[in-house]
Amino acid sequence: MSRLLNPVSRFAMFVAVLLPGLALAAGGEGADHTRLDLTHSGIGYAAVAIFVFAYLLVIGEEFINLRKSKPVILAAGIIWAIIGWVYTNHGMPELAENAVRHDLLEYAELMLFLLVAMTYINAMEERRVFDALRAWLIRKGFSFRQLFWMTGTLAFFISPVADNLTTALLMCAVVLAVGGDNMRFVPLACVNIVVAANAGGAFSPFGDITTLMVWQKGMVEFWSFFALFMPAAVNFVVPAAIMHFAVPNEQPEASDETIAMFRGARRIIGLFLLTIITAVSFHSFLGLPPVIGMLTGLGYLQFFGFYLKKTHSKCLARRASNSEHNGQIGDVVPFDIFNKVARAEWDTLLFFYGVVLCVGGLGFLGYLSLASELMYNHWGATSANIVVGLLSAIVDNIPVMFAVLTMNPDMSTGQWLLVTMTAGVGGSLLSIGSAAGVALMGQARGKYTFFGHLKWTPVIAIGYAASIAVHMWVNADYF
Repeated sequence: MSRLLNPVSRFAMFVAVLLPGLALAAGGEGADHTRLDLTHSGIGYAAVAIFVFAYLLVIGEEFINLRKSKPVILAAGIIWAIIGWVYTNHGMPELAENAVRHDLLEYAELMLFLLVAMTYINAMEERRVFDALRAWLIRKGFSFRQLFWMTGTLAFFISPVADNLTTALLMCAVVLAVGGDNMRFVPLACVNIVVAANAGGAFSPFGDITTLMVWQKGMVEFWSFFALFMPAAVNFVVPAAIMHFAVPNEQPEASDETIAMFRGARRIIGLFLLTIITAVSFHSFLGLPPVIGMLTGLGYLQFFGFYLKKTHSKCLARRASNSEHNGQIGDVVPFDIFNKVARAEWDTLLFFYGVVLCVGGLGFLGYLSLASELMYNHWGATSANIVVGLLSAIVDNIPVMFAVLTMNPDMSTGQWLLVTMTAGVGGSLLSIGSAAGVALMGQARGKYTFFGHLKWTPVIAIGYAASIAVHMWVNADYF
């Protein structure tokens, strides 16, 4: 995942706009020496302007109701069309072709990995796993403050397995079901979920797309990510402890609702865990990309779906003859895996495509080398990695991490862990800084908003600073 450094490319664009007089660092060896330095040309500035304008439309999604994938997909096409035109006129079309193919491969690995995870989550949702969890939380009669901590804690511990986006969507569904229209509870609980999900995703290779990229690139070993557990916990607990006092100390309306999961629900949960184990094993023991293991896991679900379909009629007949099981766990409902694939967050997946291609194009033009020279050679690794986290709040953590990986600075494991954490948790500073925040703005539209999150940014920043300090302390041996 080294070439697609989405986040860095965005950062590079900002640097290019603010510091156009900086000279480009020396190019790489081999084929890279034939690349054109277009960072100070009209072509380069036009590409930067196109990307910045597209991203402004992304930031304004809440106000203009334009899906975030649309402007970046168009921008990606225009940027690469410009690059192709320039390189064709210079008799080097194969360089641009090879570069964009590399970016597409990087995106394909990321997209397919996420697609499998989303398909499993959709399958569990369709089997009413999450509805059953929601009903259980409501039946227990927890107060709003207890629910605030429970949903945050669950988000923190589920996101390392289910990734922060899907975890946030799950916990938000619980909050909306329990909190309803309570505007004192729902917005705060959503902010807490975003922070917790991003923090929990920072200490697991599967928890966030950024950690996934770092792991797939081989910058950090699988088990080394768990050294970030304590800093990540601090990142979640500190803001939550402060926000706790703003949560209403009230009891939501009680309910005796009981929701039974459909037939096969527990087995699908088990298959999802087996899929994760398969992905880790493929990478750790066979040296294959984790996405191959994830797609193998999709095969598990496909065959299980086939089994459910083939035994559907027999189970219906069995349940019809045993009325006491009607409405209980194991209710027989048809299962179609391709419906689950179709219900994936395609706007998010296509948004990542646009960002990856845009960032890849800006990197090919030379802006990532420019940013790397400034950040890691002049500022130093620690300062640069902290800034990367702050930047991820503005331009989304995934493109930022793509950019850092593309720059490939010479850093210790401790510094790679630092940038992995900051790129993940830094996105919590703003609602648009992470996929979890963007998704929740859509799911809880009108209740969880950009400005509603913004007023808690200073509190979240305290947790951000505390997590960095804890990491530098407890993981000093990695530096």
